[in-house]
Amino acid sequence: MLAAQSARLILTRLHEVMAARTGAQAKLNQVVGIIGEALESEVCSIYLLRDGLLELYATRGLKQEAVHVTRLAMGEGLVGTIAEDVEPLNLDEATSHPDFAYKPETGEELFHSFAGVPIVRRQAAVGVLCVQHAEPRRYDDVEIEALQTVAMVLSELISNAGLVDEAKTAGARAAQIASQRLPGLRLVEGMARGHAVYHQPRILIEHTVAEDTEAERARVYSAFAKMREQIDNMTNLAEFGGDGEHREVLDTYKMFAYDEGWSRRINEAIDSGLTAEAAIERVQQRTRTRMRQIDDPLLQDRMHDLEDLANRLLRIVSGQLGTAAQAGLRQDTILIARNLGPAELLEYDRRRLKGVVLEEGSLTAHVTIVARAMGVPMLGRVRDVRQSIADGDLLLLDVGQASVTVRPAAAIEEAFETRLVTGQKRRAAFAALRDMPSVSKDGLAVPLMMNAGLRDDVAALDLTGAEGIGLFRTEFQFLVSATMPQRERQQRLYRDVLDAAGERPVIFRTVDIGGDKALPYLRADAGQEDEENPALGWRALRLALDRDTLMKAQARALLEAAAGRNLQVMFPMVSEPWEYDQARAIFEAQHNWLAERGKRLPAAIKYGAMLEVPALAEVLDLLLPRLDFLSVGTNDLTQFLFAADRANPKLAERYDWLSPAILRFLARVARECTAAGVPVGVCGEMGGRPLEAMALIGLGIDRLSITPAAIGPVKAMIRSLDVGKLRAALPALLATPPADMRVALDEWAREAGVELA
Repeated sequence: MLAAQSARLILTRLHEVMAARTGAQAKLNQVVGIIGEALESEVCSIYLLRDGLLELYATRGLKQEAVHVTRLAMGEGLVGTIAEDVEPLNLDEATSHPDFAYKPETGEELFHSFAGVPIVRRQAAVGVLCVQHAEPRRYDDVEIEALQTVAMVLSELISNAGLVDEAKTAGARAAQIASQRLPGLRLVEGMARGHAVYHQPRILIEHTVAEDTEAERARVYSAFAKMREQIDNMTNLAEFGGDGEHREVLDTYKMFAYDEGWSRRINEAIDSGLTAEAAIERVQQRTRTRMRQIDDPLLQDRMHDLEDLANRLLRIVSGQLGTAAQAGLRQDTILIARNLGPAELLEYDRRRLKGVVLEEGSLTAHVTIVARAMGVPMLGRVRDVRQSIADGDLLLLDVGQASVTVRPAAAIEEAFETRLVTGQKRRAAFAALRDMPSVSKDGLAVPLMMNAGLRDDVAALDLTGAEGIGLFRTEFQFLVSATMPQRERQQRLYRDVLDAAGERPVIFRTVDIGGDKALPYLRADAGQEDEENPALGWRALRLALDRDTLMKAQARALLEAAAGRNLQVMFPMVSEPWEYDQARAIFEAQHNWLAERGKRLPAAIKYGAMLEVPALAEVLDLLLPRLDFLSVGTNDLTQFLFAADRANPKLAERYDWLSPAILRFLARVARECTAAGVPVGVCGEMGGRPLEAMALIGLGIDRLSITPAAIGPVKAMIRSLDVGKLRAALPALLATPPADMRVALDEWAREAGVELA
């Protein structure tokens, strides 16, 4: 077994070789001698990737005339297999392996045992280091680890000597896979062409051999202390209080952070002579190898946690803590991340950021809503992006087709550009409708309003011709703040929005936070800590009524901001009439308090509720007399009706908005509201799709509040629609639903000449 002191001796000798003023070939000749001698192996060889082939560059034990003559393709023979899989091989009988390829010029028929490891640079194999022995034997694990450690040092030597083309190195895997299409989950529609930039760039280790082992150990100890402090702070945040699945995940994360075995292995790597960064990367490589051998998805997730922690530790020890947002983006960037928070996305330059690809992500995540507000296409649930996408790769993002194409072939890129130009022409045609009224062919006006949540979003009113803001999500200000926004700060935002909107109406939704939109500065009450189903939990109006100081501050901020103007407020996630009554009472109490002090008040106030919880529909007759308007939130309503989490990729596409269950439910709500004389609108994603919007109008929905990008396509649909004919046709379809309602409605629209973008 190779002791740490022997490993350190090898690295010390290699360091001397690297520092010597000799040519690269001479250095590699010395390296194979040092390694072969240390491992008492009769053969030690180095293959390097040149012009797409693995070329024998140096050897001890094989025939010297084979050097620079023997070449193997990626995937060819044992050496090619190691490079292609980026994984080691350890065989007591080389010829027994199905990928064995005999090269007679090397004279390797004399040797039975074989062990090899990839030489990795920028996560791609740039070569292979291998040893062979005449007698059949498997090399000890510690010997394989020694080879892997040496391979890290060789990577530095090879790079510094210019023995491989760095441009090709960065995309070595790309050279193997010329073009690749990765599927994902549609989060924010759109198309984008750009180059891959990682949100948290991987640290490139430039120095692998330590000058001072104890100094490197001290750096690692300091980094561990800082990392553990970060994890402790994360675990202690109020939003993670209580038991449940989230607590188990964080406990596992913390367990890894304090795992003595992990820190011991890093220390052992430092003992062998590696720098702190190289030691962490060395242990991380070992972890990745084990991850590939694990079939259990739960265990794979846990190993991913350890990978995340190793990356965090590497960034701390290297001092490279910033994200790509701090470093500045290149022109036409598509951002790659495991996941993002809304505040993190807002840090990026919108002019350069063309799209986002996430390994995780969900339809209901706030980063998705922010991306939609920014007009940035986003694709989620794209697996193994680090293994498939290299930094700087050209990407073609097409969320409509739920895919991103990596390193596209010329024909694929040309077809994409054609679709992109076609889309731009369509958007230009929609822009021409900006000042045209949203009125159907038979004269019915259907107001089109837009959803917003940021101060800058209001500019889209003029750009799109939207008639107002039908949903202003006030929680965005809370989500991007490190502390609870003070009343004065809230008031300033609301006043700015009203000023920018001018005479156009703005409907402010009170904060919808809690559950899966937890805030680190908002502590959960002891009785409401378990949030195993956050969408059904302590959130929105439930939280606001429980924490009425939060709602009182927001009520006063809205009332003061709207002084002398019309104010429209709606309350989210109303389940029963008494919740609406309590929320309205808080606003009216604040109104009276301001009036008693002679403060200027809104000219008029309208109060509305959001119908997202199906239970409210059963008591709507009781609530309608107290309402000025009703808005249906189709995102939450759909998942509650079907008991299907839309953030779950297995269910995201399972239930259709045009299913008879949804349409019948909405038809009943629309009838009741019309009979009571209460306007009813939709402010969910459903209203932003032309075919779905057509169905909603046919059901009797009065107005739609949608994303700015959807205004043009939906207006074009309305202007081509005869609402009377549609409303005459729908009852029969709902009474006896066809096998596929979407197909039936689409056929009706095309026969009627309705423009569906």
